[in-house]
Amino acid sequence: MGIDLGTTYSVVAYLDAQGHPETIVNAEGERLTPSVVYFDGEEVIVGREALKAFARLPSQAAECSKRDVGYKVYHKALQGKYYPPEVIEAFILNKLRQDAAQQLGEFSHVVITVPAYFDEVRRKATQDAGYMAGLEVMDIINEPVAAALAFGYESGKLNTPSSDIKPERVLVYDLGGGTFDVTVMEIRGYEYVTLSIDGDVRLGGWDWDQRLVDLVAEKIIRQIGFDPREDVRLWGKLWSACEEAKRTLSVRTKTVIPFEYRTKTVDVEVRREEFEEATRDLLDRTRFTTLQALKAAGLDWGDIDRVLLVGGSTRMPMVRNLIRELSGKEPDTSISADEAVALGAALHAGWLLGKARGERPRYKVRNVNSHSLGVVGWDPLTRRRRVGTIIPRNTRLPIIAKRRFRTHKSDQRSILVEIVEGESPEPEDCCQIGKVRVHDLPPNLPKGWPVEVIFQYRANGRLKVRIRVPEVDREVVAEFQRERALTKEHLDGWRRFISGKEPTDYR
Repeated sequence: MGIDLGTTYSVVAYLDAQGHPETIVNAEGERLTPSVVYFDGEEVIVGREALKAFARLPSQAAECSKRDVGYKVYHKALQGKYYPPEVIEAFILNKLRQDAAQQLGEFSHVVITVPAYFDEVRRKATQDAGYMAGLEVMDIINEPVAAALAFGYESGKLNTPSSDIKPERVLVYDLGGGTFDVTVMEIRGYEYVTLSIDGDVRLGGWDWDQRLVDLVAEKIIRQIGFDPREDVRLWGKLWSACEEAKRTLSVRTKTVIPFEYRTKTVDVEVRREEFEEATRDLLDRTRFTTLQALKAAGLDWGDIDRVLLVGGSTRMPMVRNLIRELSGKEPDTSISADEAVALGAALHAGWLLGKARGERPRYKVRNVNSHSLGVVGWDPLTRRRRVGTIIPRNTRLPIIAKRRFRTHKSDQRSILVEIVEGESPEPEDCCQIGKVRVHDLPPNLPKGWPVEVIFQYRANGRLKVRIRVPEVDREVVAEFQRERALTKEHLDGWRRFISGKEPTDYR
């Protein structure tokens, strides 16, 4: 099973008896499940009904929780309680698991996709969400890579001998509901090699929706003198109408949005060119990120053979026009923008199971990391805290890397190693992943005693950390303590609660 855990919509896929990936319809008979969770007293509702409820009572619903993954709590209280965002994601995954099990029987092993630009903290939180939903997450895979696998399957490349296929460089432009990724890849027969990654974890179709809400609200103010955004219920209804209008503007040049307030009814007309002007800066952000990814790969547009569009938001004409303008090529829309990622995840899940059975793999994926990894230390010249990079961004994975640091003072009995992710030399500008504390060092070590920090970075972007203090008479063992991660006790408690096996509330 492969799961595309999306910001606004999620999809489940599986491999049929012939090994062909297929998406699964949910309990409502739809292939896309809205990633919305609605809290109604003791009842937790997920999916289409939650989306309808969100339009009426947005204060009781969690939407776009994927954007908050990596933070301690979701950005708003739900019925007076704050939830960790990965718990909300777990409710969504539990709904997907239950719906799929009704058709295919019980299962547990899955591959879950994540944005390529997700950092290590968010990847760990996504795996935790799968665990709390009662799933065994075999692996997590980058969404653009999953889409490329789906493209390879549909085009027949996965089943063609490598010697018969000309190498192809592909840029995957993935604009989903809440996140944006650009991945430059080279497909060498059965090898899918990532050359560079860039992205924006807070940019997606949701932002276009909000701009349309603001555009329509301003027109309503001019017509009847009332701002619907000031009433949470009216805002929810307007947002729902604008989301549908955005889809209409992808196929028509104008649309009309009806709005009722007390005894007044107005029809607000929006033209596509107005919408495009109101969102031009959002599109320009994707332009900049795309060019940065291309530059990081050391390529120009003449080196790119294909631009693959992924994500429902790429249906907007402005996006396709941008790709034509930038690349001089017609964008490739041969795979389903909504389902390709889940289909690729299912293919990867089948690959993992086949590998475990000793089967020869049909393809190989080689990833790079999206963010630099390093350690915070003291610069002896400036006496300021600085980040010492151990694994630079866009390094081929998996990799084991180490760097030697030195103790700060004589007779130092403990060490605190702060692990961060980011491109800045300033610790405050980076994301802190966690800490490793080493206690009870041998006495009388001189100042400047070596300390080795060893990173083991896996292909899926997950990290293990070891600290080694050379030339001491015993092995130094330390535990990697993650920032903002739920404890094992809380993970187990939420797992029982979400599955309905235990009534205890761990909120």
